Amino acid sequence: MDIVVLRILFVTLIASVCYFLRPFGVSSPLAAGIGAFASCAVIVFEYRVRALNLRRLIGAVAGSVLGIIGASLFCMVLRAALPTGSSSAAIQVFVLTLMTYCGLLVGTSKGELLNPAALGTIFQGEKSSRKSFKVLDTSVIIDGRIADVAETGFLDGTYVVPEFVLRELQVVADSTDSSKRQRGRRGLDMLQRMQSNTHLQIQIVPDDFPSIKEVDLKLLELAKKWEAKVVTNDFNLNKVAHLHRVEVLNVNDLANALKPVVLPGEKMSILILKEGKEYNQGVGYLDDGTMVVVDHARKVIGRSVEITVTSVLQTASGKMIFGRLDDPNARPESGRSIPAEFAH
Repeated sequence: MDIVVLRILFVTLIASVCYFLRPFGVSSPLAAGIGAFASCAVIVFEYRVRALNLRRLIGAVAGSVLGIIGASLFCMVLRAALPTGSSSAAIQVFVLTLMTYCGLLVGTSKGELLNPAALGTIFQGEKSSRKSFKVLDTSVIIDGRIADVAETGFLDGTYVVPEFVLRELQVVADSTDSSKRQRGRRGLDMLQRMQSNTHLQIQIVPDDFPSIKEVDLKLLELAKKWEAKVVTNDFNLNKVAHLHRVEVLNVNDLANALKPVVLPGEKMSILILKEGKEYNQGVGYLDDGTMVVVDHARKVIGRSVEITVTSVLQTASGKMIFGRLDDPNARPESGRSIPAEFAH
């Protein structure tokens, strides 16, 4: 907001100066208009320069300086070869403008070829800063767990939310489908919650890629541009990002890594919620959603009981824990044991 006010003051000041001084002998209103147009052009140029990374910026400056030096030498030859007059001055101005412009463009395009090692640690500081950016996709915002993870401080740096992701969230929130509408509003609420946390840095960026239609591919291009990591829980985006050599932080992978480690022989308390598939089995769930199958627990459905873990089964879809009752009064005399295929 401060930058916007400063830009408005800059345009107003230039326009006022031109209005009173009337350069080139034009009328005051026309001079004010020329001043306002010129100041707006400067602001557009400044905005484009800010979008350049440090390598391109150094390349642009070096190219412009070399272009000006080359044009100055060339103009010295022209002044000696051509008679003094308006034609000679016009040619010299043209040569100076042309070579400066070409040097600027060439330096900008070739700036990425600069050797960071030859320029010291200046690039290392920018690289570490860039790597601290985390680009959030739509799915992880709607999921909401990223807000809890961010508030714990395990993920540092700035969380980047592109405007095309906000537009997609708004479309989902305005959907006629009630479930989609609820998910979209949840995502917007999560963003508002993160923005209200003074310890988190949330940055809304206008960067867009009109030539790319898919939002996921736009996210990957943005991550490449900012040298950032993509935070998601979308399985397909995770795979595509690896193909594009973009680093990904998958919230689902984090959740699986934080699941409690349970070993056979350990004891735990579990609430039996329903009957299992096998005879006389009961089923309960841990806080993270892990299913716990308890042998001889059919008669204690609705009760919290103490069990001993007998085995743990890890599958592609998750983890299952098998156990037996420790309460001899709750355990019946007869019944089938845990199926043999799970007893390892």
